[in-house]
Amino acid sequence: MLREFLLPLVKYFTPFNIFRYLTFRSAYAAVTALLISYILGPWLIDRLRVLKFGQSVRLDGPQSHLAKTGTPTMGGLLIILSVLLSVVLWIDITSQYCWIALSALIGFGLIGAADDLLKIKKHASDGLSAAQKLILQFIVSTIVVYAIYRTTGPSITKLYVPFFKVHVVDLGVYWLPIAIIYVATWSNAVNITDGLDGLAVGLVIFAVLAFSVLTYVTSRADWSQYLGLPYIKQASELTVFNFALLGACVGFLWFNAHPAEIFMGDVGSLSLGGVLAVLSLMVKKEILLLVIGGVFVIEIGSVMLQVIYFKLTKGKRLFLMAPLHHHFELKGLKETKVVVRFWILGGIFALIALSTLKIQ
Repeated sequence: MLREFLLPLVKYFTPFNIFRYLTFRSAYAAVTALLISYILGPWLIDRLRVLKFGQSVRLDGPQSHLAKTGTPTMGGLLIILSVLLSVVLWIDITSQYCWIALSALIGFGLIGAADDLLKIKKHASDGLSAAQKLILQFIVSTIVVYAIYRTTGPSITKLYVPFFKVHVVDLGVYWLPIAIIYVATWSNAVNITDGLDGLAVGLVIFAVLAFSVLTYVTSRADWSQYLGLPYIKQASELTVFNFALLGACVGFLWFNAHPAEIFMGDVGSLSLGGVLAVLSLMVKKEILLLVIGGVFVIEIGSVMLQVIYFKLTKGKRLFLMAPLHHHFELKGLKETKVVVRFWILGGIFALIALSTLKIQ
């Protein structure tokens, strides 16, 4: 919005020309979201305490988590609000991709908010039923995926694999259902990972940093040609969106770091997971996201393996508890050590993913 207001005035005040530059607007989008999150954080925490919007903790989980009962939840609202205000200020408002990404963030956030509110109302760890949540996730995923298809055109159905310069296969009509399932799955993957102070949001920060690089290089014809990547002009303004998301997540981590003053709740985890998948669809890095978000893949994979093993062995457990971060806690590792080690893994996965850009 600032770009549209101030650029026409460049003939009167030359320094306004800086609003043309993507790097400038991206940097200040991050700073803006960070400041909004930092300023509004204490107010939101106090307000959630007054409303008694406290977290319910699973009784069958690690006993150390019982002390977290009553900690304000729904902190994901802080992330969404910070991103919304920052993006509206700093993007080129004609960017359809940014509005789609923002819609995905808000759409999945509304599902998470409904789930969180039901948990608070029932004073339980379960809100929406699994079926209700999945149906709502598929509805939002369908709307967002169709919007991406309509905005981009048939080229969006091509599937790219790391190490290959050209697409491996064109999914055609099958792209829509596959993409819908993909987005819903990633929304749940981050949701499952959100179980320790700072864990999920720290991993999202690494993923967003990687996507900031991807959106920037794929939106430049010279760099994308040099790296052998598909050139996607519409992805340029997503860099601004990514930096706003980065700033909001860092600001939230300030309050979510151990011992957490606030939890993001499903309103945060579902929205962050969904938007990561949406970003990967837009820049044609669906498969690379499996590497960038490797820890999320491991976490959701551990839950699936636990369920399968439990059914096959008629009651035995592969892990002490799933998802995997709880297994390590029950093995005796402190929460902070588990979180930091998972962050290290997240950083390594992000670097590995970015290293593939030159190996085409």
